[in-house]
Amino acid sequence: MDNTETDVDIRPEGNVLTINTGSTSTKVGYYSDGVCIFHSRIEHSADELAHFSTVMDQHRLRHRALRDFLDSKRIPPAEIDVVMARGGLITPVITGVYEVNADMLEVLESGRDGIHACNLSAILADDIAREVNEARALTLAESGGAFRQCRAYIADPPMADEMLEECKLGGIPEFSRKTLFHALNSRAVVRRYIRERGRMPRNRSLIVAHLGGGVTVSLHRDGKVIDTTHGLGGDGPITPERAGCCPPFELIDLCFSGQYTREQIRRRLVGGGGAVAYFGTSNMMDVQKLADGGNARARVFLRAFVLNICKYIAALAATADGKVDAIVLTGGIAHNAQLMDRIARKCSFIAPTVVYPGEDELKSLAEYGYRILAGRTHIHTYHKDHRL
Repeated sequence: MDNTETDVDIRPEGNVLTINTGSTSTKVGYYSDGVCIFHSRIEHSADELAHFSTVMDQHRLRHRALRDFLDSKRIPPAEIDVVMARGGLITPVITGVYEVNADMLEVLESGRDGIHACNLSAILADDIAREVNEARALTLAESGGAFRQCRAYIADPPMADEMLEECKLGGIPEFSRKTLFHALNSRAVVRRYIRERGRMPRNRSLIVAHLGGGVTVSLHRDGKVIDTTHGLGGDGPITPERAGCCPPFELIDLCFSGQYTREQIRRRLVGGGGAVAYFGTSNMMDVQKLADGGNARARVFLRAFVLNICKYIAALAATADGKVDAIVLTGGIAHNAQLMDRIARKCSFIAPTVVYPGEDELKSLAEYGYRILAGRTHIHTYHKDHRL
């Protein structure tokens, strides 16, 4: 079944709150009848966050900051109809919409499938939905009237797994290829591509390269993501702050050198790799300026960065038997026209390229929220022990 929902005839009615938690910020959007009232970022200072040993311990801090922010914007809780959150690290799941439930909260809070700031999004959404219902109950207590429950949902969580079985197999039984990619934004730009071109034939295949601090490349066929790289685990290209795929013997030697702890090696690969390791910055515009100024190492790094991305695009084209309708480049780095032109030229033998710079995950979440309110989307139930 094609689960790429591209409905354009939904009349957006109601109020949708969207939440996207990052490592040092909480992004918040509020939409009324489809109109964005505000789209803001709540910054959490290093001093504030230093008091917490893990990101999950920041729950109460982030909740207070979010409530204070909504109060400052004069958004009464009782007015919110649905709360949409960025998906956290949960398995097993496929793409689509899930209502936040006890199983999901347990997995996110425990970090069973990984600890990341995105885990807090659904937890905060559940908090707000509960407060909305409490406020509505108080408002209607005297009249005895009934009210529609506000509920919290996530959409397109990053560990969504729809990969072909042959794509999951690793070189030894202990190693299997897993998914962790920019599912929300990647699927949103696929929907945008299809909307802009009207109806497309079935069996369409698009490759999406999301280019930011993390880089993931995913293959979309008829609404399913049948192959993808892994944004954190080393199964992917070099990024501004991540090492990407590493030669295994050299990595083994590094691990047993006695020079690094396990956590130090993880930070070297994720957060301290890529451009950070070479130039001390994760800003690709800084690297571009170095290259433009004659820095030979920066020029080579940019060529390697482009080549890495193109290699993974080509690998996913092989999964699609070479039948790719388009390559979509998105994310913050897609604003760099020079790099995008290089990627497009190098991949021109595969398919035409379209560029959608930046990302608007809050807007994507709001679109899902209005589909839910209109009854125009399937809502999955999350089971922590279910097998795909």
